Amino acid sequence: MPSYKAPLRDIQFVINEVLDTENLYAGLKGYEEATPDLMNAIIEEGAKFAENVLSPLNQSGDEEGCVWSEEGVKTPEGFADAYKQYVDNGWPSLSAEPEFGGQDMPNMLGIVINELAGTANWSWLMYPGLSHGCIKTLEAHGSPEQKEQYLPKLVAGNWTGTMCLTESHCGSDLGLLRTKAEPQADGSYAITGTKIFISAGEHDMSDNIVHIVIARMPDAPEGTKGISLFVVPKFNVNEDGSLGDRNGVHCASIEKKMGIKASATCVMNFDGAKGYLIGEPNRGLNMMFTFMNTARIGTAIQGLAHAELAYQGSLEYARERLAMRSLTGPKNPDGPADPIIVHPDVRRMLLTQKSIAEGSRAMLYYLAQLGDIVDRGDEEAAKKADDLMAVLTPIAKAFVTEAGLEAANHGIQIYGGHGFIREWGMEQIARDARIATLYEGTTGIQALDLIGRKILGSGGKLLMGFTEMMGEFVEANSDESYAEFTGALSTYKDEWLTMSLEVGGKAMENPDEAGAASVDYLMYSGYVVLGYFWAQMAVAAQKKIAEGEGDTAFYEAKLMTARFYFERILPRTASHKLALLSGADNLMEMPEAMFAF
Repeated sequence: MPSYKAPLRDIQFVINEVLDTENLYAGLKGYEEATPDLMNAIIEEGAKFAENVLSPLNQSGDEEGCVWSEEGVKTPEGFADAYKQYVDNGWPSLSAEPEFGGQDMPNMLGIVINELAGTANWSWLMYPGLSHGCIKTLEAHGSPEQKEQYLPKLVAGNWTGTMCLTESHCGSDLGLLRTKAEPQADGSYAITGTKIFISAGEHDMSDNIVHIVIARMPDAPEGTKGISLFVVPKFNVNEDGSLGDRNGVHCASIEKKMGIKASATCVMNFDGAKGYLIGEPNRGLNMMFTFMNTARIGTAIQGLAHAELAYQGSLEYARERLAMRSLTGPKNPDGPADPIIVHPDVRRMLLTQKSIAEGSRAMLYYLAQLGDIVDRGDEEAAKKADDLMAVLTPIAKAFVTEAGLEAANHGIQIYGGHGFIREWGMEQIARDARIATLYEGTTGIQALDLIGRKILGSGGKLLMGFTEMMGEFVEANSDESYAEFTGALSTYKDEWLTMSLEVGGKAMENPDEAGAASVDYLMYSGYVVLGYFWAQMAVAAQKKIAEGEGDTAFYEAKLMTARFYFERILPRTASHKLALLSGADNLMEMPEAMFAF
């Protein structure tokens, strides 16, 4: 397994030189103290924790896995100790509200720390990772009593949180859920049902686990309109905040999985468990989107994490592995062969990994910034940021995880046969990456959300909000020296809008047209959005080179990677465009029975 080294220079470049974090947070109420110096210091400490504590547990955790018993789930050796260090160092409270013990740092800083920890050891991050969504849900929708009872311990990290949505018969169609919530005389509800695929549903790392659960109350409307939201603790909580008796929720089993084996994925039985209604009845799914959107951005970070780790391992190997000679003559004449990094195809894969990781980093940090503007900006700025988040979140979740999986697969390919062998760790990265395209809504579901709800559902307004921002960037950087990036970006922007209108027109006559176009449309959108962030990074690098400031080699590498992305990766949009405009007939004309031939 590659030893993870935090890419601090690139992180600082994105935060300080591309996204202008200093000016943003100076103007957001409560974030004035989030200066570059303070954030860099926090990030450097996060890097040390990721590199020295979490990374050494990544491969061993995969090999050991979790162990289920009737008493609970035992995590791999070292995981609980690492979590104790995580809590003792105050990481869980970083971006939480100060009223409940949080440090009130920007959400973007929390995303950076999650990237560091997740790249070092994604399975481990799954345990505290969902606590962030649990905290955000209670902060946004919980009653004052619920906030007081649960948030201090969750924020401190003494307790962890989960999200309990799906059931074996319904998958992503949550309107089919059967879990029941029966009202009790004391104002609580008896929650009965079985939830599956519950990440960190049971473990030995915290004192209590707080489950956020969707269930159906008696006489609730059919479908998603009849879903309510409940908080259900593993141990009941006494009025003074101490832990009481064990609640009626237990882990029936843990899944045997392809990857993230050190993360306990649980089947959870609720047997009349005591739960408490969050917010209004039958509004559970609306409130749950607070949790799900937080989790979707967190899952997008997984795509970035696996792309980065695969790239680091691939680059080290490609520099050291000797095989064949360069086509243009020996580059290592004193050795028996040249390092494989001299070969064009190896460089193609390395640059693909690099462009995916670094482009995704800029995109996801920007998305996190938007969340901070929604929380702390004025009404106009918050509305604009919320609209941008609405259109970017499904792209980020689906596209970045698909691209991250591609980068992980390239890692295996660069190693050749050794990539298929467990001891090198590259196959684990690919196995761990595979789930990211599935949970928190598959690529297909995110694609339907994008094209159906966000693009067509808004009459194109959400898309135009983003493309107008692209246009402003192009106009502000119309100098000839930037034209290879901004000129191309302008062309893609116009094509994206025109294509969206064409798909929308077809979908008005036949709804299947939207579904048939959806995944290709999302992937097209993802490549263009990543192109926008690569153009920003290229312009920032060119300006630094012209000024003669800083590490010129770093900026020249950034510029070369941007050029590779625009010339080698961004043209993939052409095939997606042809496919999505081909229409629904080539998918829908075959009768079901003929699929058997």
